Amino acid sequence: MDFYTIGVYGKTETDFFTSLTNKGVDLFCDIRQRRGVRGKKYSFVNSLRLQKKLENLNIKYLHIKDLAPTKEIRESQKEEDFQKNILKRDRTKLGKVFISKYNKEIIEPFDFEDLFDSFQKNNLKRVVFFCVEEEVLACHRSLIANKIVEIYNQEIEDL
Repeated sequence: MDFYTIGVYGKTETDFFTSLTNKGVDLFCDIRQRRGVRGKKYSFVNSLRLQKKLENLNIKYLHIKDLAPTKEIRESQKEEDFQKNILKRDRTKLGKVFISKYNKEIIEPFDFEDLFDSFQKNNLKRVVFFCVEEEVLACHRSLIANKIVEIYNQEIEDL
């Protein structure tokens, strides 16, 4: 199995979907808590529109809400950004508190092996984990990627 991550900010709709099709992605894992974005520019990743487009591209869609950071975890990052006077869109990496809480509360209890077994049973070969941030290190998808590297000793490309 090959794993990827992808964000949407900084990409056009064409670039976003071309990245997926060029890699032959057959499963799109949406790991957002809320599956919508504000504004017209990125409306193509609002849940229903996204799912319809993926279906047209023959890419299965899976929302894994259990991998989304909780409101409390997101608030801890907001607080650190505020203290450092950094706007969310300018953040280049996650804070220590976010990383610690996310790993303890989300990653540790999550059954990755069961998830990946289900991928294999369904003959899924190329899986992408999606959230919105442009910079992978500023997003929880990087922590999921770290866990996959730990389990499978496999590098993960951010598209």
